[in-house]
Amino acid sequence: MFAFLVLTALTQIGGLVLVVTLLAMRLPRLRRASTVWRAMIASTVFIALYGALTAFVVPPLAARGGRVALPCLAKGDRDYTAATPLFCLLNRNYVVPRMADLLDALSRDVATAYPGTTTLFLDANLPFWDGFPLLPHLSHKDGRKLDLAFYYRSPDGDYLPGATKSPLGYWGFEHPTPGAPISCPESRLLSLRWDMDWLQPLWPDLRLDEARTRHALVWLFDNADDYGLQRVFVEPHLAHRLNVQSPDLGFQGCRAARHDDHIHIQIADPALPSPR
Repeated sequence: MFAFLVLTALTQIGGLVLVVTLLAMRLPRLRRASTVWRAMIASTVFIALYGALTAFVVPPLAARGGRVALPCLAKGDRDYTAATPLFCLLNRNYVVPRMADLLDALSRDVATAYPGTTTLFLDANLPFWDGFPLLPHLSHKDGRKLDLAFYYRSPDGDYLPGATKSPLGYWGFEHPTPGAPISCPESRLLSLRWDMDWLQPLWPDLRLDEARTRHALVWLFDNADDYGLQRVFVEPHLAHRLNVQSPDLGFQGCRAARHDDHIHIQIADPALPSPR
């Protein structure tokens, strides 16, 4: 039961695949196999079935519900990709079409201003059902939320395409510079605002590419009305450092995850009146 819940929470379809795999392993010939062979066969069945569903069944079903899969494989005519294929393997790369259009336009604009730039996306949403949470996020549950990685450069100042501080693009924090506003003096209990100080020394010495990151934020604010952009979350100290401001710039609060390791964007539900 625990495995079913975890796989369902992480991927939506993983729990179902696990149930089908366990039922298949009850076939008489498989029940007589040795423990090692049963484990190998079960693993193969699970991986094959999960992969087939993820590649061929989930995308068209999700499209019928109004969500499209952001592609995770880089192409020559596309200026964005996933920070890691893991987001696609776990079905965490689904958004409404308008969000996909926003990402495509944003990435093209940044690549035009800074040739050779690749915009990286992180967690988006799961493929089905509004209200189904994308753990550990609080709000990624309707196809209208997307996290973007920062742009990074080497200590020598060279832009590093496709690079993130951490393998997942999360938890490689930018710390406040002297004089910057401090919104949350310290982490609190019962909070998702993890500092993870013990992880920071493990990450490579990458520097925030302030020019590209600022350009992306300014583009988002300037084109908010065209795509129904509702809110952009980034830590106040980073907004101060990058000298960006907008009515669409928000703060997620001190009990939600930090946003000085990525940019969170969300678009409005077109069926509801705009809050602005």
